[in-house]
Amino acid sequence: MIVRLFVVLWLALAGFPAAAHAQDPQQRIEAARRRAESAGIPVALLDSKVAEGRAKGVPLDRVAVAVERRLGSLSRAREAMAGAPRGAPVTSDDLSVGADALEAGVEPGVLGRLAAAAPGDHRAVAIAALTQLVSQGESSEQALARVTSALRRGPDALRRLPGEAAAERSRGNGPPPGRGNQGQGNARGRGQGGPPAAVPGPTDRPGRGRGRGNNPNKPGKPE
Repeated sequence: MIVRLFVVLWLALAGFPAAAHAQDPQQRIEAARRRAESAGIPVALLDSKVAEGRAKGVPLDRVAVAVERRLGSLSRAREAMAGAPRGAPVTSDDLSVGADALEAGVEPGVLGRLAAAAPGDHRAVAIAALTQLVSQGESSEQALARVTSALRRGPDALRRLPGEAAAERSRGNGPPPGRGNQGQGNARGRGQGGPPAAVPGPTDRPGRGRGRGNNPNKPGKPE
């Protein structure tokens, strides 16, 4: 009985090096690469993460964690963007910026709708603009409305959009939540006709401007 117990313990201990080897960071990276390849995700998108970590001197175990996390983001982005037209399939660049978008907090459904609506040659730029707007604090839906509007105005408007949105916020003159900038034109001419609709003007504030100077109970009394 004691001999058998020692044999069992020896076999268990003999398996530890193999288990430790399976958890080796390089092995984890290689396993992630194989999963990416089998899922149709370009392995180069993971290799770039490895190269970035090594260039920064990041320990390999942390690089392995980053690669595994990136693979998860790429997989979710690929699933979210599955509705892209067959005539304009999702490219490697699209998938990379799509993963960035999800990591920034863009809702998968919004990413999918933009991927389906944006022209293939402008899709990556549109998704990048969406990501920047969400990173600046806009909701996914509001950011989508603004990006969709910019797409209709052309690629230049799309590239200018994040900067214009940041300038609006710095002036405290951003669009009302959920409305985006549809039908408002570009930011260059905004603000010239008074404050935005969500902010009451001087003559619209309660108790001001209504019947000024015409109150029979207060004849001629200045406010």
